[in-house]
Amino acid sequence: MGQVMLKTSELLKDKRVVISAGGNGIGAAMAKMFSQAGARVASFDIDDKNFAEMSEKGHLAYAQIADASDFAQMEMFFENAVEHLGGIDILINNAGVAGPNAKVEDINPKDWDRTIIIDLNNAFYCSKLAIPYIKINDGGSIINIASSASFFGFPLRSPYTAAKWGLIGLTKTMAMELGKDQIRVNAICPGSVAGPRIDGVMERDAQARNMSFEDVKESYTKQVSLKTFVEKEDVGNMALFLASKFGSKISGQVLGVDGHTETLTQF
Repeated sequence: MGQVMLKTSELLKDKRVVISAGGNGIGAAMAKMFSQAGARVASFDIDDKNFAEMSEKGHLAYAQIADASDFAQMEMFFENAVEHLGGIDILINNAGVAGPNAKVEDINPKDWDRTIIIDLNNAFYCSKLAIPYIKINDGGSIINIASSASFFGFPLRSPYTAAKWGLIGLTKTMAMELGKDQIRVNAICPGSVAGPRIDGVMERDAQARNMSFEDVKESYTKQVSLKTFVEKEDVGNMALFLASKFGSKISGQVLGVDGHTETLTQF
C-alpha cells in the first residue's frame, strides 16, 4: 500500500527550515516533503553524494558538508544557512548513527563516544545555535528525531538507546524553557524504518547472534503490533504535522511512529 502524504504547497509557505543530516534516509525524505509544502530547507550531511540532485529538484535551498560531531563545523553551517535562508523558523534534529551491535562489556569506548556525540550531542549543538534565531520570530518549532528505543531497553544497542533516552529528556526540558517564547519542542520516535540503514543494523545483529538475516528481520517485525516496518514518509508526515499550524498547541510530546512497539527484546 502506498504512503499518503499531506499534499499542500501552502502548509509551510515561506517557512525557513533546517534539517540535520538531510542528505539521505529520513532527512532527505523530510527535505523533499517540507520543500513541497512551501518551505525553504537548509541541511548538512557528512558527504554531498545526494546534495546536487536534491538542490536541482528544489528540495534544498542550501546544503553543506559538515561533521555532526564537530561543534565548530556546526557553527559555520548555521552561519551560512541563516545567510541563505534569512532566518530559521523550524529545526529538525535528525542526525544519528546506529552505533555498535555488542554487549556493554564488548563495546569499544570510542564507538560509545561517537554514538552519544552524534545521536545526542548534535541535537544540543544544533538547538543551541538555532534557538536565538527562532526566538526572533513569533514562535517556531523544534523536532527531535528519537526512536522507539527511547522507551525500552535494547539488547546489544546500549549507546544508541542511552542517547535516544537522553534526547527525550532534552526535548522535555527545552519545551519547558522555550514555551514562553512560543517555541514548540517535540520528539518523534520512529520504529524500524525500511531502508539500507536498518538492513545494516540487522546484518550486524545477525552476525552478533549467529543467526540468519531473515530470522533477525522476522524478529524485528514481531516486535510491533502492526507487524511491519515504517516508511520514511510516515516520519515526514508527522514532522509536517508538528511543524505546521495543525500542531500549534502541541509541545513537550514524545510521539511514536512505529506501528506500536511492544518490546525490543527480540528472542
